[in-house]
Amino acid sequence: MKRSAFLAVAFAAVLSACAKTPDSISAAYVSEVGYHAWSCQQLGEEQLRLSSAYATAAKQQQQARSNDIAGVILIGLPVSSLSGDNIAPEIARLKGEQEAVRRAMITKSCGK
Repeated sequence: MKRSAFLAVAFAAVLSACAKTPDSISAAYVSEVGYHAWSCQQLGEEQLRLSSAYATAAKQQQQARSNDIAGVILIGLPVSSLSGDNIAPEIARLKGEQEAVRRAMITKSCGK
């Protein structure tokens, strides 16, 4: 019984080292001050660019997570996290920029 409990704890510890899902990554703080001089049109275009960049990065992060889980199951190691395919910092930055653009749009009353 003790061995199975140890294995379960060890497996959970290794899985926790896996790449996070894009949704579980918190946004990094990005100030909206850099966007204050932008027009509403420019902010809208930036919002679209950031959404596209986030979608691409989220797919890559999800693939890294899938590869990590498969690596843990097959060889006991989160391969994507070890190889640099985990792009959680990039996801956090993109989420932060999206939030900064949203705050700037609110400040400028864009879309009203």
